[in-house]
Amino acid sequence: MLARDMMADNKEQALRLQKKLEHWIEHNNEHAESFWKAAREAEEIGLVEVSRRLREAAKSMEEIAAVLEIAMDDLG
Repeated sequence: MLARDMMADNKEQALRLQKKLEHWIEHNNEHAESFWKAAREAEEIGLVEVSRRLREAAKSMEEIAAVLEIAMDDLG
């Protein structure tokens, strides 16, 4: 395989990886929003512990999305 072919293949793979990262970031952010909403609903009906756990899950999803954004930045 020629060097230019390898470079083109690497760029193609990096682009596919970027698309995956973009999807995962969006997907995680959507889940985080859902968890925040569910946490508010749980608190409104007195399910304090459930609300707390859902807030923890939302924060975790946001942290994961942030790490994935750093990975995407590392792609250049």
